Amino acid sequence: MPVHPDLAFINTSFENASPLWWEVDDAGSIRIHLVYDQQRSSPNRANGHWFFQLQGNAGADFTLVLGPFDNVWNSKVGSPVSDETISFVSLDGKRWSPIQGKRLEGNLLQLQVHMQQDSLYVARLEPYRITDLETLKAEIADHPRVEITEIGRTVERRPLEIIRVGNPDAHHHVLLRARSHPWEPGGNWVVEGLIRRLLEADADRLLGRYCVWIMPMANKDGVARGHTRFNLLGKDLNREWDRPADPTLAPENHALESWLEKMLAAGRRPELAIDFHNDASGKLHVSRPEGDLEAYLARMKRFEELLRRHTWFSEGSTGSGYRNPGSFGEGLLERFGVTACVQELNANRIAALDDYPNSAHWKQFGAGLAEVSFEYFGGDE
Repeated sequence: MPVHPDLAFINTSFENASPLWWEVDDAGSIRIHLVYDQQRSSPNRANGHWFFQLQGNAGADFTLVLGPFDNVWNSKVGSPVSDETISFVSLDGKRWSPIQGKRLEGNLLQLQVHMQQDSLYVARLEPYRITDLETLKAEIADHPRVEITEIGRTVERRPLEIIRVGNPDAHHHVLLRARSHPWEPGGNWVVEGLIRRLLEADADRLLGRYCVWIMPMANKDGVARGHTRFNLLGKDLNREWDRPADPTLAPENHALESWLEKMLAAGRRPELAIDFHNDASGKLHVSRPEGDLEAYLARMKRFEELLRRHTWFSEGSTGSGYRNPGSFGEGLLERFGVTACVQELNANRIAALDDYPNSAHWKQFGAGLAEVSFEYFGGDE
């Protein structure tokens, strides 16, 4: 088996690093074999997260070939990579720069990287880790507008929290969830941007109209372990919202569901709920279960218009025949009467900005959501 003269090691010993094994092929390319995570009682499997550190000689140039990407989604074979797929590199794990990938025959992704020093981090997207969330929580915990409440535990007993920003007796309530799929950090940056905007001195005007409740990181176990889609017992946390969650197999969903039931009993029904994800389209997913949807669709149309007005959102929403049974948006609407949707964030390009996605852009989107929510509830005091 060939040895690369400039590569010493690929390090995955840190938080959120992706499980993988690697080898050098006869052409000198470094083949990085990612490890699927798989769904319980289903053929579905997922690879789409990579995060590792190259260690080797400064000045070296490496050709990386990543895979496999023969994913199965909703029982259909598909791929999370294309010629548009980007990746990010960093010298210190904090400041990130985009690089363009190239899809190869065999459903593989090629990346060309240069070693400016003796180590280089490579990640699918700018990471947001549990330690990043803990840093945020420590910064805001004592703010008079904030309350952080543990509502349950993950499969591995990591705490699950709700971050409340605003008056719990406000007339309107917004529920946000991020990171049900571990590879998708965009939602974490969005909710951090929103929180920071709502803690600014002039936010009393905004919070006089609504209160925000945030589950910031639903799949903490998957984030810690560098997984792609499912929780540690093979459950997709953006599925099966059309039935009560299994407290053993999906304690993360059970915790949020139990919290939501208490909110309803207390007369604090969320009038808008958003589940944040990353994908290659960036659309607003508006699901259409059976029943009278006229009022719901009108509210979603208004929400989309406000997103376009106050954020850089421009990608549009799903069409008239779209359904995703059991998803967060459809399930909360059907079971709890909550106006809910899934907001995808494009992982390759932000169309309106003509730029690559990064933490600054996503936090800007989150800050804009503060005004979106204010106008969404306008005139309903």
